[in-house]
Amino acid sequence: MEILKQRRTIRKYQQKDISPDLLNDLLDSAFRASTVGNMQVYSVIVTRDADRKAKLAPAHFNQPMVQTAPVVLTFCIDLRRFSKWCEQRKAIPGYNNLEWFVTGSVDALLAAQTFCVAAEEKGLGICYLGTTTYNPQMIIEALELPELVFPITTVTVGWPAEEPAQVDRLPLEAIIHEETYHDYTPDDIDRLYAYKESLSENKQFILENNKETLAQVFTDVRYKKEDNEVMSENLWNVMKKQGF
Repeated sequence: MEILKQRRTIRKYQQKDISPDLLNDLLDSAFRASTVGNMQVYSVIVTRDADRKAKLAPAHFNQPMVQTAPVVLTFCIDLRRFSKWCEQRKAIPGYNNLEWFVTGSVDALLAAQTFCVAAEEKGLGICYLGTTTYNPQMIIEALELPELVFPITTVTVGWPAEEPAQVDRLPLEAIIHEETYHDYTPDDIDRLYAYKESLSENKQFILENNKETLAQVFTDVRYKKEDNEVMSENLWNVMKKQGF
């Protein structure tokens, strides 16, 4: 529990390898995660090669940890393997649809998070790359992913070379709803976001971006509506190209 409560994202790594035995043991543990129907409709691409990392880097906006981490793990929805098994056993698969894209996402993310907890317990540091679904076609090309295989999240892994401060989290009452969903009043919103808005680093973000509120930094700078719509359309188109 203390490891979970004290965890932090690590973006800087020692130039020290992760042994194949340790990595495989962690992945083997991760693959015990819950999975719909015990089908395990996911695959993980392990990238150690520097040239391959360099091919992946542009898809992740050249964030430095993609090339400096000893290992990059791309967790993929994989309906290809299970569909092939069905076809070879005289069964007709029907998994090339949105329902199973979502199911594969859930399976892959459960495995990814279980891996991260196991890795951190061993002293490794991890960083999730939320950019995976921004440029999926670039990752598909770099990793040569076939039809019905789709990248859903990426995790960089290595021995930490930093100990950054923990970032803030919303209080429990902001997220937990007893029995049914209880909508937020304006007073609730003010109270629940007060601490986040009070932090000096967040006040600095507002100044640096010439905005009035922290929310505007998110909506006008970090995750703009027009960007979200372009990426959504691209995601949908790439999903279809991959056979979903």
